[in-house]
Amino acid sequence: MRLPDSISRYLSAGLITDLALRLRRSLRAKLILTFSAVIIAGVALSAAAGIALIGTAILRQAQDRVRQDLSGLVEQYHKEGELIGSAVELAVQGVEPGLWRDAAVRQGLAGQLEKLRQAKGLDYLTLADEKGKVMLRVRNPQVFGDVYQNDLAKWVQWSKKTVISSERFTREQLLREGGDMAERARVMTVRTPGSVDRPESEETNGLVLMAAAPVLDPQRRIEGILYGGILVNNTSDLVDRAKRILYREESFQGRDLGGVTIFLDDYRVATNVPMSDGRRALGTRVSEEVYRRVIERGSRWTGRAFVVEAWRIAAYEPIRDISGKPIGMLYAGVLEAPFTRLRNRIVMLYLAIALLTVLGLAVTANLAAGRVLRPVRELVAATGEIARGNLEHRVKPRSGDEIGRLGDSFNRMAGELKRATEGYRELNQSLEQRVRDRTRELDEARDQLLQTEKLSSLGKMAAGIAHEINNPLTSILLNSHLMEERLPKNSRLRENLALVIGETERCSAIVKGMLEFARQTVPNMRPVDLNGAIGKTLLLMESQMLVQQVAVNARLDRSLPRVPADEGKLRQVFANIILNAADAMAGGGTLDVATRLDAERRSVEISFRDSGGGIPRELLTRVFDPFFSTKGTRGTGLGLAISYGIIQQHGGGITAVSEEGKGTTFTITLPIDRKKA
Repeated sequence: MRLPDSISRYLSAGLITDLALRLRRSLRAKLILTFSAVIIAGVALSAAAGIALIGTAILRQAQDRVRQDLSGLVEQYHKEGELIGSAVELAVQGVEPGLWRDAAVRQGLAGQLEKLRQAKGLDYLTLADEKGKVMLRVRNPQVFGDVYQNDLAKWVQWSKKTVISSERFTREQLLREGGDMAERARVMTVRTPGSVDRPESEETNGLVLMAAAPVLDPQRRIEGILYGGILVNNTSDLVDRAKRILYREESFQGRDLGGVTIFLDDYRVATNVPMSDGRRALGTRVSEEVYRRVIERGSRWTGRAFVVEAWRIAAYEPIRDISGKPIGMLYAGVLEAPFTRLRNRIVMLYLAIALLTVLGLAVTANLAAGRVLRPVRELVAATGEIARGNLEHRVKPRSGDEIGRLGDSFNRMAGELKRATEGYRELNQSLEQRVRDRTRELDEARDQLLQTEKLSSLGKMAAGIAHEINNPLTSILLNSHLMEERLPKNSRLRENLALVIGETERCSAIVKGMLEFARQTVPNMRPVDLNGAIGKTLLLMESQMLVQQVAVNARLDRSLPRVPADEGKLRQVFANIILNAADAMAGGGTLDVATRLDAERRSVEISFRDSGGGIPRELLTRVFDPFFSTKGTRGTGLGLAISYGIIQQHGGGITAVSEEGKGTTFTITLPIDRKKA
């Protein structure tokens, strides 16, 4: 039984609609599930990796800062040693060689050195002879005669220079230098968790930053050594000065952010790290781990450490005596709490951003799923754009299925169409440019040919005219001179005759120029130093330049190769251009002469630029025409025409560029290649 057509069409439409709805729902579900899996996995991995990287980065930043602070502390400690060395060197200048061995001299020397010791802030100054026998203790002059045994003396005797070092002084040594120094060195032991067990209840040794300078006789032999230094134990100036330089007034929650310490062995003998009651943590000691690394192994240590009563990011550097043995440490560190707080804030911010990212990507996934079914409409719209000439239009790839591959094929088709269109356009532009270039070259060749033919014709005509006119002019000039000699000196005819002679000589000069223009002899081509030829021309015309108040600036390229040319003819060209430039600057001015090598065209350029009034544009094209001159009756108009012919004979070119009120520039181009020349 066959159903009516209307019912069949209705059922077909319903089936197609249902299939489309199912397809749409399946694609949407597919995209949402895929996006959700990627989002959850990506956020989880990035959160874990980000938190770990943040913690590591902040800790590394803190450690890098502490390392820099420790380097600054080491540098400051060395500068203190250099100051002590300078003070001891200054003191040794007051010890006169040979004379200081006398007891009376030493008594006067003691007062002088005591003033210097106090002025330079030294704790002691001690003078010993070359064998180490103490001759004078400035702070404790009653104690002398003992032998001053230390390794600094060996270095001083070997180098004969001042030696600076950190040394450990025993209580007995401190008592000899001054009883108060022994008391100042005493540091009571404070029990510190994690430190090396020691039975001592106090530290009586002293850390001394000292210098030793030689006393030299006139033959530069050592006859004594002057020792001086400061006791570091229980001092605050050095560590507080270093703290101000490194940390200024930085604080965190009312506590100083950083601190520095100087250790003798593992005892803090000078520090500004506070304890809970606010006192300096003198007598406290470092952990066993730091002690083993720094004191026993002599290595730097950097890391997280519990310092006194707080966790800090700390760095330790060994202090070595003159023999290289570690006898103490330098410490620089900052509170860990600010960095921990910063890390926690960044982690919380990172988690908040991750949560917002998840929400945003979920919304994006839902919107993307709704747009999956629109690529066909986009393809239709894109086809219309291409048909209207918009070859830049592209469809966005949606997926890797058939519709996505269709979009990729469409984009490739549009790209190929664009490249083909651009290729035709570029070919058309290239052909047009070639036509313009060829036309310009033909115009230039035609102008050059016309100029050459014009010069050739004028040369032939000038030669004929010169020959025809020269003989009558010679006769006129000769007879005029004879008549002038016969006339009385007070005759009124002499003035008229002098005018005739002057004009005849001017005509003769014009004829001479015409002959030179017509005779264009073949140049004698030889390798020529252009800079030298220009220099000779300028030297020849130096007097005339001075008279006309023209300053010449020559910037000649010393790397110019020799050029095949006729030096005499080139110097004639240079002289013509220089004379024209000088005439153009009647009230004085500047002439710039420059040479340079054009490596690409394998030619040399010579330019002459004057600061005259310039040449009007309508006259600039005629400057190389024969008998054209802007000088009136003072010129023949043949100088530049002859110069033009000479440069052409050399296979080169000459051009003129001018701007009224700003001067004129003549540029000569000569080929380097002998064949082209």
